[in-house]
Amino acid sequence: MDNRLKLLSVALLVLLAGCTGGAADGGAGGSESVSLAADTGGSAEAEQAGGDDLPQVQRRAVIKNGQIELTVDEFNESRDAVESTAESYGGYVSDSNEYVNRRSGGTYRSGQLVVRVPSEDFSAFMADMKDLGEVERVETNSQDVTDQLVDIEARLSNLRAQRDRLRELYESANTTEDVLAVEERLTDVQTEIERLEAQKQSLEDRVALSTVRVSLSERPPGPAQWYDTPVLQAFSESVNGAFVALRALVVAVAYAVPYLVVFGGLLAILGSGVVLAGRAAYRRLTD
Repeated sequence: MDNRLKLLSVALLVLLAGCTGGAADGGAGGSESVSLAADTGGSAEAEQAGGDDLPQVQRRAVIKNGQIELTVDEFNESRDAVESTAESYGGYVSDSNEYVNRRSGGTYRSGQLVVRVPSEDFSAFMADMKDLGEVERVETNSQDVTDQLVDIEARLSNLRAQRDRLRELYESANTTEDVLAVEERLTDVQTEIERLEAQKQSLEDRVALSTVRVSLSERPPGPAQWYDTPVLQAFSESVNGAFVALRALVVAVAYAVPYLVVFGGLLAILGSGVVLAGRAAYRRLTD
């Protein structure tokens, strides 16, 4: 009984520590956030005081994204240039697509590449992309996730501390009921830790590598002029056109003959009846 009371007391302490720990870690997160801002302000004061030996200012965690649309002379060549440029910066092409478009009897290629490049090379990479062709549209945006990362780290610190306390409580549990209760809580805490770690990793990956969507399109072919057609091709097309017209005429006659026979016979009968009736009427008048 004393052991159960002790376990119950420890469990209550863990729960209270979880509540107060969140506030405390929130304060710790706040202190970290303040430290980020303080680093910037502190460095400014240090510069004024001539403190060159102080630590370097901590950089903000910023996600950078960009999109650029280009009209190029040759799609395959430009696509290879995008890939080689990305690799030169230590990046890579994560996704790509390519289409063959048809217009005015001709074809042209277009497509898009999703490129990941180190964030410190984002501006340089965008400048290189503008040199590949005629720029149609450029769009860039950024998102500061420093506070999100600080908050996640604070919550992880709190949850890891709870996990350690729950593990100690699990080892000292004597009854099945206590073991199951602690184990359930431990599972919930571990699940939340893994979720936050995955979220943190995703944010850090997006901060480290910027995403640039590069759209490439060849110039669509213009309408062809009749005098640009080669002589042999024009003659062949004319012959084919004549055969097509003759065949269409034969087919039209074949369709029309049954109608001409049926309706022509009816019209002949009606015409004969009208003529006979007219003659009979004329004879009566003359008699």
